Amino acid sequence: MQRIMRHGVMGVLFGLAAMAWTGPAAAAARTHPDFNGIWQAVNTAYWNLEGHGASGIDGFMHDMGAFASIPPGQSVVVGGDIPYLPEALRQRDENRAGWPRADPAASCYMPGIPRANYMPYPFQIVMGEDEIMFIYSFAKANRVVHMTERSDAPIDYWMGWSNGHWEGDTLVVEVTANDDRTWLDRSGNFHSYAMKVTERFTLVDENHIDYEATIEDPETFSRPWTMKMPLYRRMEPNMELLEYNCVPFSEPMLYGDLERKAPRNAAPEDGQ
Repeated sequence: MQRIMRHGVMGVLFGLAAMAWTGPAAAAARTHPDFNGIWQAVNTAYWNLEGHGASGIDGFMHDMGAFASIPPGQSVVVGGDIPYLPEALRQRDENRAGWPRADPAASCYMPGIPRANYMPYPFQIVMGEDEIMFIYSFAKANRVVHMTERSDAPIDYWMGWSNGHWEGDTLVVEVTANDDRTWLDRSGNFHSYAMKVTERFTLVDENHIDYEATIEDPETFSRPWTMKMPLYRRMEPNMELLEYNCVPFSEPMLYGDLERKAPRNAAPEDGQ
C-alpha cells in the first residue's frame, strides 16, 4: 500500500489544507477544538445501522465459512429503527436481496456521507483556516468542508457538498447534493436525491469525538432521523493513512463476464 498524501489529487489537497493552517498567526487564531488526526468508528454500523443478529450470506462464499458471515450489532439509530415510507421500505428490501453486487461500494464507488465515517477504515481530518478536509482511505474518497465561503453545489457528488459552521465547540456540517446511488450501509439502507445530512462533531476529550448525523429525506423517510456513535483517535505512534485502492478488486465482479477466455481445446501457443 502507498501513502495517500504522496499521490495524485489527494496529495495536492492535503498540502493545500496543511499550508492553510501553519505559522504563528494561524496558531493564535485556532480558537475551536482541534480535530486534526486520524479517526475511526468501532461498531457494526458498516453492516447495518439498525440492530441485527449474526447471519450468513446466502449463496455467497460458502467456502469461506464464518469469514463470510455478518456479525451481530446494536442499532446506532436514535429510537432503533429507520422510519421508511412504505414504498421505500420495499426498495430497501430489494437492495438487501441484491447484496453484495447491488451495493455501490462493492464496485469501489465512493461511499458517500455519512457512510464514509463508519466504514471499518480510518480517515483523517485536516483543519484549515477556511476549510476542513476529510480524507478517507477507501476508494481515495475525500471532501472539503467550506467554513467561510458557503455555497450551493453545481451538481450532485458521490461525497456530497459540505458547508460547515461552529455552534460553540461543535462542528456542524450540512451535506447536500448527495448522489442518490450511494447506500447508507451494507444492508441496503438507502436515500434519494433529496437527502440532506446534518453532521455534528463534538470533541469529548482528546481522543474521542461524539458524532451525530441527522438525515432528512421526505422522498424516502416519514420524518427526519438521527444516528449517533463515538469516533476514536488512532493512537499508534507511527499511524498514517494508507491508500485503499479498491478498483482492482471490483473489476472481476464488474467485467469478469467480458474477459476473453480461450476455448478448452485450443492448442497452446508456441513456446508454451
